[in-house]
Amino acid sequence: MGRLFRKFFLTLFLAQLVTLAVVSSLFWFLAPMHGPGRPPPPGMAQRGGPHPPPPRPGGFPVLPAGVGLLASVAFAFLLARHLAKPIVGLRTAFREVARGNFEVSLAHDLAGRDDELADLGRDFDRTAQQLKGLIGSQRRLLHDVSHEVRSPLARMQLAIDLARQQPDKTGAAIERIELESARIDRLMEELLTLSRLEARAYGELTDTVDLIEILTEIVADARFEAAARGCTVELAMSGQAQTRGRAELLQRAIENVVRNAVRHTFEGTRIDIALHRRDDDIVLDIADDGPGVPEAALAAMFEPFVRFREERGNDGYGLGLAITREVVEAHGGRIRALNRETGGLQVEIELPAAGTAV
Repeated sequence: MGRLFRKFFLTLFLAQLVTLAVVSSLFWFLAPMHGPGRPPPPGMAQRGGPHPPPPRPGGFPVLPAGVGLLASVAFAFLLARHLAKPIVGLRTAFREVARGNFEVSLAHDLAGRDDELADLGRDFDRTAQQLKGLIGSQRRLLHDVSHEVRSPLARMQLAIDLARQQPDKTGAAIERIELESARIDRLMEELLTLSRLEARAYGELTDTVDLIEILTEIVADARFEAAARGCTVELAMSGQAQTRGRAELLQRAIENVVRNAVRHTFEGTRIDIALHRRDDDIVLDIADDGPGVPEAALAAMFEPFVRFREERGNDGYGLGLAITREVVEAHGGRIRALNRETGGLQVEIELPAAGTAV
């Protein structure tokens, strides 16, 4: 048995032992003082007088005390074991997690309990699963970053080799190196932004932000880009749309979604953007008329480095929508994507209106 069990056992046993000794002594000392060899007090022997109480035993009640002592030992043992077992199991589970085994679970060991220790075990299981997800996410992120950086670095190396072997093409090689350097710089910037958002290192989100003002500016830029592909951007807004947060973060988040819609919609089609109120929330719908996304991938599209339809010439790194999700959730909102029945993708962003508790 462990140290915790011994402490529980000794504490419970001593508490019961003291209680047993005190109660036994009280019964013994408070018993009547006369016995077989002592005469009863005057008046008790008279006829019709009060009956004398039973005499006190000649010595300390060893047998009852012994039985009580054995019962105390058994009770203290069982209770200490009941209290110490889940804590010992929790310690073992922590050791497994420290070794990198996140499959450990206390649900089976604490299935019959309904107390704070069982709640602690369930909290541990949830924490272990969250750690497993975070570690897995970090490993995937490291793998994806190395993959994304490897390609531009390889092209830069080819450009350097080309410049060495064919000096007359040095200018083209330098242009390629500059292009790949800019891509790597953009990737690093997006990674740093995502890292700061995940770490909640963006300060207080207490400013009053007018989403209509932000959206008007974004749509003006989107219309300019869409015109090159013969597309139009329609904007419909109703009522006031103010929320609490940071304007630059929200502008970047919404712009990522709008630019994705412009990039992926078919040529000559329309992007519909609608902003309206729903109870205490502000809802922003951005719908394109493109090929959509496989149903099984709708939730995954907000994960880092997840990209679709790369044949459309998308040179992004799949971090834009991940940044958008982090920004929206940091502002107390939510984002989801769904395929439209008429074709295309619709992204819905909900943000709490200013004055609404988050």
